[in-house]
Amino acid sequence: MALRAYILIQTEAGPAGDVSREIAKIKGVASAQDVSGPYDIIVVAEAQNLDDLGRNVVVQIQKSPGIIRTLTCPVVHLG
Repeated sequence: MALRAYILIQTEAGPAGDVSREIAKIKGVASAQDVSGPYDIIVVAEAQNLDDLGRNVVVQIQKSPGIIRTLTCPVVHLG
């Protein structure tokens, strides 16, 4: 079963739309949507495990121009 995570992203003022379009092209990103509030983009990402998520998805997102901060929230299944 693949690991799914929400990645909350803050960008520099202005480029959120451009950043989300670029992030959507990264392998492992299921969706990247612009939102309002304290974060500018919410990404749904999928990977085989937490290590793959960090290495192959989060690192690539953090390399994208215009990114200020990310917060990764892995989905957990309780009960």
